[in-house]
Amino acid sequence: MLTIVEKVICLQNVDVFSELPSEQLSYLAAIAEEVSYSKGDEIYRRDEVSDALYVVLDGRVRIHRDGEELAVEEVDDAFGTWALFDETPRVATATADEDTRLLRIDREDFLDILTDHVGITENVMKTLVGRLRGLLDRVGTDIGQRPTS
Repeated sequence: MLTIVEKVICLQNVDVFSELPSEQLSYLAAIAEEVSYSKGDEIYRRDEVSDALYVVLDGRVRIHRDGEELAVEEVDDAFGTWALFDETPRVATATADEDTRLLRIDREDFLDILTDHVGITENVMKTLVGRLRGLLDRVGTDIGQRPTS
């Protein structure tokens, strides 16, 4: 079992938590649960309600849909991130590609932390806005304007 400090170190690699200082990450580390899967186990299925973010501690996870591999997540990679913010059904299936150990943050627990810790909410929102701005820059537009051709 990982200590809180070890979980904080893992969570520092998750992009939506990149603006959080260690003290704030420690609250998230406290709700992060270690879970294990054997090779071939499904972590979640396409069309299931999104309910958690995962970080790979050991092993490898294959993200796939209709027989097509979309991504392979390895040590320190996070996946299912948007589940923390939206319970829309999953768009792909996640399967352990080998024996795998993950850190799991449940959506409801995460929302409880945001309610109790405004600083965490502010920093997560800052990161999300930065990601949105980066996406808009890549498509060559500003909010409220259509891309020019």
